[in-house]
Amino acid sequence: MRRSRFVSSVQTAEAAKPSLWEALWFDLRSPETSDDVALSEWRIGGLDHVAFLLGVTHLLVAITSAVLSPSLSYAQSLDNPLIPSVLVVVLDVMAASALLTRDRFNLAPHTIVRCLCLYIALVGLAWTWFGHAVADDRYVTAIAAGPIALCAGIAMGAIVSINSPPLAVVNAIVSAIAAIMLASSPLVPIGVEIIALVLVCYSVANASGFIATGRKRLSLEAHARKAQHFVDEFENSGRGWFWETDSLGTLSYVSRQLADDFQCEPEELLGRKFTDLLSVDKGTDALEEGKTLGFHLSARFPFSDVVVRPASDEDVHWSLSGNPVFDERGRFLGFRGIGTDLTEQRKSEREITRLARFDSLTGLPNRAMMRQTLEEALRNAAHRQKGCAMFLIDLDRFKNVNDTLGHPIGDALLRQVSERLKSVMGNHGQVGRLGGDEFQAVLPGTVDIGLLESLARTLIEQVSRPYMIEGHKVTIGASVGVAIGDPGRACADALVRNADLALYAAKAAGRGKHCFYESSMHSEAAERQLLENDLRQAIERGELSVHYQPIVRTAGEEISGFEALVRWQHPTRGAISPAKFIPLAEEAGLIGSIGEWVLTTALQEAAHWPDHVRIAVNLSPLQFNDPGVTQMVSRHLTETGVRAERLELEITEGVFLAEGDTTDETFAKLKQIGVRLSLDDFGTGYSSLGYLKKAPFDKIKIDQSFVRGASSSTNRNAAIIRAIVTLAETLGMDTCAEGVETHDDLQLIRELGVSMVQGYIFGRPSESETARSLANTVTVEADGYQCIREPRQRLMRRAVAIIDGDRTDLKLRNISSMGALAECDTPVMPGAELTIDIVGVGPVRGVVRWAHTGQFGVQFGERFDLGRLAPKKRNTNDVTMLRPWYVDQREAG
Repeated sequence: MRRSRFVSSVQTAEAAKPSLWEALWFDLRSPETSDDVALSEWRIGGLDHVAFLLGVTHLLVAITSAVLSPSLSYAQSLDNPLIPSVLVVVLDVMAASALLTRDRFNLAPHTIVRCLCLYIALVGLAWTWFGHAVADDRYVTAIAAGPIALCAGIAMGAIVSINSPPLAVVNAIVSAIAAIMLASSPLVPIGVEIIALVLVCYSVANASGFIATGRKRLSLEAHARKAQHFVDEFENSGRGWFWETDSLGTLSYVSRQLADDFQCEPEELLGRKFTDLLSVDKGTDALEEGKTLGFHLSARFPFSDVVVRPASDEDVHWSLSGNPVFDERGRFLGFRGIGTDLTEQRKSEREITRLARFDSLTGLPNRAMMRQTLEEALRNAAHRQKGCAMFLIDLDRFKNVNDTLGHPIGDALLRQVSERLKSVMGNHGQVGRLGGDEFQAVLPGTVDIGLLESLARTLIEQVSRPYMIEGHKVTIGASVGVAIGDPGRACADALVRNADLALYAAKAAGRGKHCFYESSMHSEAAERQLLENDLRQAIERGELSVHYQPIVRTAGEEISGFEALVRWQHPTRGAISPAKFIPLAEEAGLIGSIGEWVLTTALQEAAHWPDHVRIAVNLSPLQFNDPGVTQMVSRHLTETGVRAERLELEITEGVFLAEGDTTDETFAKLKQIGVRLSLDDFGTGYSSLGYLKKAPFDKIKIDQSFVRGASSSTNRNAAIIRAIVTLAETLGMDTCAEGVETHDDLQLIRELGVSMVQGYIFGRPSESETARSLANTVTVEADGYQCIREPRQRLMRRAVAIIDGDRTDLKLRNISSMGALAECDTPVMPGAELTIDIVGVGPVRGVVRWAHTGQFGVQFGERFDLGRLAPKKRNTNDVTMLRPWYVDQREAG
């Protein structure tokens, strides 16, 4: 291949061989190519001696003439030979100076040759003049000077002009003129011209060969430069390097990359044995075939892709290829070859293998690796008759972090979560990441329900602790689904499916919880899927509606506004609770469209109300974190014509779980529109005081869990409400108590200074016609019970008590957490303390508050758990799920 390229390049150069005409006038023409420029420079270098040689010749001839004719006298001044002698010497000096300084004046080669042609012509004519002047002298000695000048001029002119055909031509013309003028015989000019023509032909032939050879050389040099350029690029790219050895196996050439790997200069490796630097990798196919690198080098046999390692502790691998080099006579000159660095390739291969088994972000085993781990754990469980448990872990509110703070923060959060999961799981099992925010843990041989519950609770607790990531405080949660596989019975697919169902049950239970798998979850999952499909079409079918619950000012009991609440009337299922379909809408990604529909409907209805009545609309965290929420709210306000001050957006603390600049920007944009902001369900979140410190809320809604039963002396709700009101007044915010149902609670709310009230005592959520009627009334009358009655168990229960020292049978009715109605024939005095033993439940202490014939009321000394009255049901699933058969079998053995 290399030989063919060389031959091709030579043939190309031969094709560019000049013609006779081109060779004759090459020195006088302006170069047309870069190669001709280089050739012209080379040729002009051979003419630097012209003026010097001619000058020495002229000077010697002039001196000789003066010596031979010391007493010459001339009648006329023009016949004086000193004149042409001086003139020739001056021309010689000028020509020599021009040749020496041509580089300084950047004179082109063809310009120099043209000037030299003129110089040769002038010198020849002047020297002819000199010879003629000497030949005309009357003395014999002077007569001999003419032929001497003629011969010297012709000879030296031929010598200096032989390298350039144009100079040879000029010299031939000048020689012919001189011969005609100075020779006495006609044969002399003929002889001179024959010699001059021969010299011209020789000069042309010499120039033609020079030009052809020069062009070949330039072509080869161009190919050599190109090859060297490719070699340099290849070596500098780091993809490989070249090496060469002599016939003794010592290095005669190495690339710098090879020297860099040995941390030395390339010259330090030259002269060293190649085999002393490298050793064959024991894991290659070359060793299996018995063909080591040393064998190839000693046998002078070509080799390819032999994997070697340097004689060092570095984990470096190379692939070597080489060919022996022989000269024309077959003598061995050494090896020449190429090396490729396999270190990064092997690292990449190892990384690819690792990525195939481990998650690149967290370093945890990935889905494929966890599947393999689960299958191995189940096979081991069947062999050892020990069960296997699996956790399916899903992060709560992680999408909110990605949407508000960006994916880089989300990735950093996942890495921290993975560290906490590994710390909690420890040696109990293997944790892996399935993708996104979903993790899995396999616990081989673990079936202890107490241990599994403890691990699940600890896991949720640790994951739910706040995170600090790049200055952002991030709070998320976790839900866990737990499934237990029986040895020899469970398969990986079934266990994963069961854990997934348990996980969904945990999320449906309020998130931040763990659930064990139960067989009933299959039907629940199918039911949930059907409900989700119906919800997707609920808006189009007109099944959703908006109801409005009044918000009343505490002082004057006039209408302040209404809260818009979405309701779903299913055609076959009937009314579906918002607590059931709102979380489903969030998971299915429907909450955005439903929320916007509620906002539009509520604003259209509020446009028919008096201008002072506000409309409150709930904004889910997913809607709030949508970058286009501000434009959406502004657009609907413009379309309906409702003033921005009349719209009150109720926001829960979920929007703060991923604090960042995006949250603050959304708050600022909403306030620029002019809408009011209300913090809903205050007190039930994580750090509400921190939110109030910077969020521009106009109102705080006190959660109903603090309001209901606040008038009772058995709780601290009143103190909590009082603290919230004081805080709100200090911050310049209104307060609204949710869930007010009794007059006692309403009275307490007034006394505590709460600004507004929302609850059944002033009205339930109603349709738009009722709300429109209420909006035009002046005041609303409170209607409800005086106080809240405790839930009561109306089913009669048998009990036994010691009254006046006698064992007496009792019948208990209307049992509540505070007391019960007792029936017995023995009279009892108010204030008497009794210990009542409820059959099947156990003893409870109480005090008689009132007594009539055959009845008395007893108040329990402490709150009674009504759940103790529920019948004990045996769950057949518990036997196989919580306490598998093999556990009992092992304990029995």
